[in-house]
Amino acid sequence: MPVQPRISRRKMLLASTTVTGTLLLVSTVERAAMSDDTKPKPPRPPALKPELVKEFVKAAHADFERVKVMLTEEPALLNATWDWSGGDFESAIGGAGHMGRRDIALYLLEKGARMDIFVAVMLGELKIVKATLDVFPNLLQSPGPHGIPLLAHAKAGGDTAKPVLDYLTSLLPKKEN
Repeated sequence: MPVQPRISRRKMLLASTTVTGTLLLVSTVERAAMSDDTKPKPPRPPALKPELVKEFVKAAHADFERVKVMLTEEPALLNATWDWSGGDFESAIGGAGHMGRRDIALYLLEKGARMDIFVAVMLGELKIVKATLDVFPNLLQSPGPHGIPLLAHAKAGGDTAKPVLDYLTSLLPKKEN
């Protein structure tokens, strides 16, 4: 019969203390994780009224004063989108982007609106456009709101967006004569 090694009382106490401590730690972590999952979440606010979203997106195409008033009255409009039909979603900043409304776009960005490549193009943000197209070159052909391409956004940006327009044009395939 093989002889079992003797474990001293000291080693046994040390081992049990370590195991007990580990179990207590795991139990505490598990309880903390469970308590986070079971905490009641604050109620979500009601959905924005569709006609309000549509009005805000339309206003951002041309009416800076109306945009400011509406956003003050309902801050949740900032990133709301309207579906013109068939999945043609547009946000207020998207409308400002293809209309060349730099003032409205900058105001919305200042308030925390989400930047996209179409707005960056209209604003003449060449670094952003180059960095984005370096990583995602297929976006050059991506349609924006209403199917409006990047080149049209660059043209809407006027002189400020001229370097971006030149850059985008340089990326297009050369036409053979």
